[in-house]
Amino acid sequence: MSDKPPLRILLCAPRGFCAGVVRAIDVVEAALVRFGPPVYVRHEIVHNRYVVDALKRKGAVFIEELDEAPDGDRPVVFSAHGVAKSVPAAAKARNLIAIDATCPLVTKVHREAEIHHKRGRLVLLIGHAGHPEVIGTMGQLPEGAVLLVETVADVAALALPADAAELAYVTQTTLSIDDTADVVAALKARFPLIHGPHKEDICYATTNRQEAVKRVAPECDGLVVVGAPNSSNSQRLREVAERAGCRVARLVQRATDIDWDEFSGLATLGVTAGASAPEILVEEIIDAFAERYAVTVETVSTADESVFFPLPRELRAPAAE
Repeated sequence: MSDKPPLRILLCAPRGFCAGVVRAIDVVEAALVRFGPPVYVRHEIVHNRYVVDALKRKGAVFIEELDEAPDGDRPVVFSAHGVAKSVPAAAKARNLIAIDATCPLVTKVHREAEIHHKRGRLVLLIGHAGHPEVIGTMGQLPEGAVLLVETVADVAALALPADAAELAYVTQTTLSIDDTADVVAALKARFPLIHGPHKEDICYATTNRQEAVKRVAPECDGLVVVGAPNSSNSQRLREVAERAGCRVARLVQRATDIDWDEFSGLATLGVTAGASAPEILVEEIIDAFAERYAVTVETVSTADESVFFPLPRELRAPAAE
């Protein structure tokens, strides 16, 4: 009989990789097969150190700006978060082979913003300042054509230019569903005629992972979100768990990051993973708890995901051979 204390683990489903992340990683790997290393990747392809390091070992070179790549016919991949229009234009000017791994659901937001702009509307973007996705979305339109709002207070303080006849809003894809609903409600209250997206901009994967955490968190003494600190969707999962009443909700990248004093005396633990965290890291976390507890694992599923995004056209044929 085990002398370890019992621990019930509630494993959230869906969790981990989304279709956009799978596609982005596949883009880099397919580019390495087609062109050989080095393949330059502007910004982390997805926000996960384990994934980035694995791709580095295969020959990917991660850069923050294009000028870190040499001129000439080497491929440069744009991350899943999307980039401003100036970036592919600069790549073309330097004869780099631009390969766009932007998540199609982020591209959808880019297209919406462009359509609103063409119709003469000032675009309000709900998102987090400085996040790569926000920088990329704002960079789809001329300076001043997009205003960023982060909170309900920002809506109240918003000063519109005199020539803003019509308004529209779009959102970052990885936000808290509840926080965003509050900001949208504030926008509609202040600007009743504002135009919104035809379909929710927050992506299916963000929504599904947050709903699973909402289901599990009230039953848990603690909850671990496997993910990177610069991953927006992972940070939102931690916040959702805290709001749902979970006593200890922590974002960790690896098992070595766990503060065991915080996770002592547990009876029930929730485990989930952000959309850019691979399943092998979830298994690592569970194994770490199994060294200290007599673990039983139950999967709590709130949605089935079958979304698939094909590779960019320029990579499809070589990847299929």
